[in-house]
Amino acid sequence: MTLPVDLETDAARLRALMAEDLAVRGVLDDPAWRAAVESVPRHRFVPGFYLPADERNGQGLTVWQPVTAALDHGRWLAAAYSDTTLITQFDGDEPDWEHPAERHGGAPTSSSTLPSLVVRMWADADVREGHTVLEIGTGTGYSTALACERLGSAGVTSIEVDPHRLERAASALHGCGYAPTLAVADGLYGCWPEAPFDRIVAACSFRAVPQTLVAQTRPGGKILLTLSGWLYGYARVLLTVAGDGTAEGRLLGGTVSFMPARTHAAPAFGNPAHWAAELPGKARVARHGPERITAATEEAFRLRFLVQSAVPDAQLTAVGDVVHLVDVVTGSAAMLAPDGDGGWWVREGGQVRLWENVERLIDVYDAAGRPGPETFTLCVHDGGQHLRQPQVPCLPLPAP
Repeated sequence: MTLPVDLETDAARLRALMAEDLAVRGVLDDPAWRAAVESVPRHRFVPGFYLPADERNGQGLTVWQPVTAALDHGRWLAAAYSDTTLITQFDGDEPDWEHPAERHGGAPTSSSTLPSLVVRMWADADVREGHTVLEIGTGTGYSTALACERLGSAGVTSIEVDPHRLERAASALHGCGYAPTLAVADGLYGCWPEAPFDRIVAACSFRAVPQTLVAQTRPGGKILLTLSGWLYGYARVLLTVAGDGTAEGRLLGGTVSFMPARTHAAPAFGNPAHWAAELPGKARVARHGPERITAATEEAFRLRFLVQSAVPDAQLTAVGDVVHLVDVVTGSAAMLAPDGDGGWWVREGGQVRLWENVERLIDVYDAAGRPGPETFTLCVHDGGQHLRQPQVPCLPLPAP
């Protein structure tokens, strides 16, 4: 598609400004990545996307406004070159960008990740010239284009589970002159035909490290991915693969989150009230309130990830002031309600005492001095996957 000269001129100017801003913030320390950001036309990869409105609707749902060049050219181009994640799909449904409609609520299932995080992921994975790279989650193709610009298309393989998303990304990539290897595939299984790889970088999150990714990485190669769980706790890990097929690496700092791989997404659990109705009537005083893992703080973000190892199949939801913990695997549930004096009552039922398990882990975490993620090492081996920390008992991850 031929675009107006003034559009390309404006886009080049905005790219340069975005690159300068990222450099000032310390994101673009590598001149080669900066050159890639200045070269790749992000607007070609996001012909339409959604941005949140300033206020929620009457039901408290986020109002998502469609943004295209036809609707508001200035807003579209400015957003394309802002350090912002641009949502391109909800609930697996491909939008009709010729006639886009406002959305209320919904779960984002595809996006163009904010450029600072894209560059940070490639840099954290220590991607360099000569490497063969597997990207999991092509999305819009913008991140793929940056890798192609930096490494050359021949070294880049990118896979995407959604065929419609991949078709759009492929069109944009080829239109910009990039020719990576692309495939419709589930990130859980990697891409055997192009393996082995020097680097694997995932733009989605997993409950545990897929063993297939370890098997598809050369000895000495690295895997960068985000671990998550059904409590929506996240941590990034950079693993180095050994010759015996094991892998080990430290958790990385920060509060980065990614959409889950679709095969690792949390299952629906129904109406929390139905679960609560089956709980015993007797309540006890909670040693720790739910705010320890739900507060909008970095510590709660980190702790929520660790808590998932204690209740790996649990999900959390709030109805008013009442917090529900539901486990669809064991049929267990817990309900926490405020006692009116700043504390909490808890009722639990089922095979697993969910909140009691959470409290025990929080006790250990507090006793260890509330260690940061950088003090934890993830070990992946035939016997499973475990987080290790000198002052915290070994924490298992769920089977991948």
